[in-house]
Amino acid sequence: MDSFAKYLLTALIGIVALGQFVQVITRYVLQIPVMGLEETMLYPTLWLYMLGAVNASRENTHIRANVLEIFLRTKRQHTILAIVGEIISLIIGLWLLSWAWEYTRYAWRVWKESPTLYIPTFYSDVALVVGLVLMMLYTAWHLWRHVRTLSRGAAQ
Repeated sequence: MDSFAKYLLTALIGIVALGQFVQVITRYVLQIPVMGLEETMLYPTLWLYMLGAVNASRENTHIRANVLEIFLRTKRQHTILAIVGEIISLIIGLWLLSWAWEYTRYAWRVWKESPTLYIPTFYSDVALVVGLVLMMLYTAWHLWRHVRTLSRGAAQ
C-alpha cells in the first residue's frame, strides 16, 4: 500500500506540475490560452491535496503544536497526551466527515458539470469524503496503537 500511495502521489504531483507548466507557456509565452485546462487541473489538484493529507495521517506526520510536551517528563504522559490529541482529532474529523458526506450527497443529486468541458464535478467533489474517511481510519488506527501501548505498560 505504501508503494501504491507513493506512486499515485508522485503521478498526481507530476500531472499538476505539467498542467501548470503548459498553462504558463501557452498563456504567457505563446499568448494562446488552452481552453478548459483550469477545469481539468481541478481533478488531480483536489485529489493530490486530499491524498497528501491521507498520507500525512498514515505516516502520523501532520503538523502539531504540542506545547504541552515541554512540561511532560515521562513517556506515559506523552502517550496520554497523544491519546487525547487523537481523540480530539477523531471527534473533529468525524464532524467534518458528516459535512463532507452531506456535500457529497448534494453533489450526487445535483450532478454539476464544469462550464467549458462539461465534465461532472462530482469526481473532484468526492475526493473530500474519500480523503476524510481514510484520514479518520488512520487516526483511529493511531489511537488504538497509543491505547495499546499505554495498556501494555510500555509507556512508563
